[in-house]
Amino acid sequence: MKVAEIKLEDLKPTEFIEEQVKSISSSVGKELAINALSGGVDSSAVTLIGHKALGNKLKTYFIENGLMRQAEAQRIASLFKDLGVPVEVLDARKEFFGALKGLTDPEEKREAITQTFYKTVFGRLVRESKAKYLLQGTNFTDVEETVAGVKRQHNILEQLGIDTQKEFGYKVIEPIIQLRKSGVRAVAKTLGLPEELYNRPPFPGPALAARVIGEVTPDRVELVRLATNVVEEELSNTKAFQYLAILHEDKVTGVRNGKRDFGFQIEVRCWDSKDALIASPTRLSFDVLEKLASRITTEVPGVVSVTYNIANKPPSTIEAI
Repeated sequence: MKVAEIKLEDLKPTEFIEEQVKSISSSVGKELAINALSGGVDSSAVTLIGHKALGNKLKTYFIENGLMRQAEAQRIASLFKDLGVPVEVLDARKEFFGALKGLTDPEEKREAITQTFYKTVFGRLVRESKAKYLLQGTNFTDVEETVAGVKRQHNILEQLGIDTQKEFGYKVIEPIIQLRKSGVRAVAKTLGLPEELYNRPPFPGPALAARVIGEVTPDRVELVRLATNVVEEELSNTKAFQYLAILHEDKVTGVRNGKRDFGFQIEVRCWDSKDALIASPTRLSFDVLEKLASRITTEVPGVVSVTYNIANKPPSTIEAI
């Protein structure tokens, strides 16, 4: 499937929204559709476009996979309720952590998340609701990185020759697939989403699993979740494109109270970028870096080392996994 990019300078957000609303309405017709909302700008924009197109023929779910930010499900469901969009939170933590158990290879972890999301969780929802379509927030960079072999984005299916109707029992609709993140933000702003959503730093499809090097367990995810809270609080005023915390696999030697403390290592990444194609580390002041290190080693149990990534993309990537 060939996807033609709509560049930011060529994008007319209002016209784009109208076109997508008509397209979705025409495709779904009198059938039902379900929608995957994660709270990121991509899925949030798709949720409002889908709601405009389908109204009560669209059922929106937030999948609580155990891999999201702190209290994310409740926060996003409440926010969209205020926007007039009912959201059902579905607890699927058992399914996701079961699928990830014992896996350490990045691509195997991504594939486990893909299969759990599309086949186990949404496959069941489709059968129960008899919906024929799934709306999701795939963007152009997701397609580009997957097709180029940089990393498999969990939401890339048809572009890899996967027949979603045959494989999962439903058709996938991707309204923003022609846009990069900057274009999606422009559309989201035009849709009336609050700035806290349309200007949110990008968050990976595999969620915090993309920020755990090695096996993804509830305990290890909780460590990176707590570190993420600190990083987002401290760097939210930097105007950087994205900022995140990564948990490394091996423990490292530290010292507390004059004794050896064999603990965890957190890597902080903060990026300047326009489109995620290329990126450079934000030149944070050493005072900011020191505060990050102090808070993370104090507030995240067992962390004894905090590092800052200084490699550009390429050869690095924004997310670690």
